[in-house]
Amino acid sequence: MTGGCVDYLVLRQIHAGFAVATLLLFFGRGALLLAGRPLPRIMRWLPHLNDTLLLIAAITLAVWSGQYPLQQNWLTAKLGALVIYILLGRQALRRGLTWQQRLPWFCAALLTIAYIFAVALTRSPLPL
Repeated sequence: MTGGCVDYLVLRQIHAGFAVATLLLFFGRGALLLAGRPLPRIMRWLPHLNDTLLLIAAITLAVWSGQYPLQQNWLTAKLGALVIYILLGRQALRRGLTWQQRLPWFCAALLTIAYIFAVALTRSPLPL
């Protein structure tokens, strides 16, 4: 493991922090849009910055630990769920939707994030 054990553990905590921030930022954006309120300027760019840092941390952790998707079932599940979350989240935050159209996509995206968190905590693709 490059970077040493302490560096890995610190980066894992940073990665977890970015993951929680992703959840909170997505929830905030969705809640504002469901309420018919405009997004503040910071809510348009901050989630992208956070998600970029989250991805950098994830790739670094994978390299340092030697654990990669398609080699580790739980990482493969997380990666697949991440793609699904991105697609659902994109639909949930799409312009021009009513709250009734937006809500199912938003809920599905939140459930997908919950699954990703559960997989990360249990290191199992079937965390329940």
